[in-house]
Amino acid sequence: MTDLSPLHTLEFDTGPEPRAAIVVMHGLGADANDFAPFVSEIDLSAVGPVRWIFPNAPQIPVAINGGYVMPAWYDIFPDRSTEDVEGLHRSRVAIEAVLARETARGIPAERIVIAGFSQGCAMALLTGLRYSERLAGIAGLSGYLPLASRLSAERSSANADVPIFLAHGRQDEVVVPQRAMASRDALQALNYSVEWHEYNMPHSVCAQEVSDLNDWLLKVLAAKS
Repeated sequence: MTDLSPLHTLEFDTGPEPRAAIVVMHGLGADANDFAPFVSEIDLSAVGPVRWIFPNAPQIPVAINGGYVMPAWYDIFPDRSTEDVEGLHRSRVAIEAVLARETARGIPAERIVIAGFSQGCAMALLTGLRYSERLAGIAGLSGYLPLASRLSAERSSANADVPIFLAHGRQDEVVVPQRAMASRDALQALNYSVEWHEYNMPHSVCAQEVSDLNDWLLKVLAAKS
């Protein structure tokens, strides 16, 4: 466990002197270990050594779960039309600190991919689209675009053309497919380049999704070799 910022993270280098970094945020109630298997499941040897970073969300009360304290990037209210603006902003600032630390350690922003699952997907989109330096890409799994109505005013021109990978399960009962597709459409309406994938699965990850993500990562990281 390494403290690279106010967030505690797990970190794995696939070789000495990593040439790229991938920051992956877990979903509600999970932790940094949730997607650590990506390190062995995704083959980026063609890119060179890569640093995988898995931040842990803070422990906060979650209203939709009766105020139970659990790992969460932001609160979720029973009234889904209300978003936790303060919590989203707080986690965005913390994730930006992780990105800044990587650039300070020698990996430029254009060699960093920010990704996440469910709530982590929301944070990847929220943070990446507003980040002041151009990133290699943004990957969102089984999630949605938070604060969508604010994006046009708040987005960063540096990432106006950032590649975006979005994947979702057709049987997702947590983040319904319609919400994910609405997020995709909102991004495309702002002229973002979105690579969209659907799978016959619930709120989870499948082997084909991992393979498609692998291909996309090779593409966006190779573009900056």
